[in-house]
Amino acid sequence: MKLKTFLTLSLASLVMVSFAKEVSAETPAAMGTQNNSVVQLTQSKQSTATKIGNFVSGEHTTQGTASITRKNGQSFVELDKSFKTSSSGPDLVVILHRSDNVIGSTKPPSYSLKKGDYVVLGRLQKFSGAQSYAIPKNINLANYKSAVIWCRKFNATFGAAKLSN
Repeated sequence: MKLKTFLTLSLASLVMVSFAKEVSAETPAAMGTQNNSVVQLTQSKQSTATKIGNFVSGEHTTQGTASITRKNGQSFVELDKSFKTSSSGPDLVVILHRSDNVIGSTKPPSYSLKKGDYVVLGRLQKFSGAQSYAIPKNINLANYKSAVIWCRKFNATFGAAKLSN
């Protein structure tokens, strides 16, 4: 008797799952005009890149791409999935810097930065992979030309990406 109940429940579950897949596979056009607003809303929430640049290594090997994007009226610095930097620094932060040549305008080995030339966006979330940092609304992006991975404790620049259109 238990086997019969189990088989009945399994069959009922399979029917419900296959029905759910059929419903979710419908396109918005096939579902009627009431869902067009949902499609438009989803499209309006997608981000658009305004500036982009590739990282150049400084104190430590840093690679990947940084971009400034806008989404729902908010600007972000986004590091792409190929982003990678060293895990050896304490207090790593993501900053926007006024210079378009941070590594070339500083001196090795630490590539130290001067106060007032940058704005800190937040602590580095992880040492590799895609991540996003909100830019405060009071920041004039025209004044900042690079995204930088910086060790605040030792004033050491791990890598910088010149951001251009």
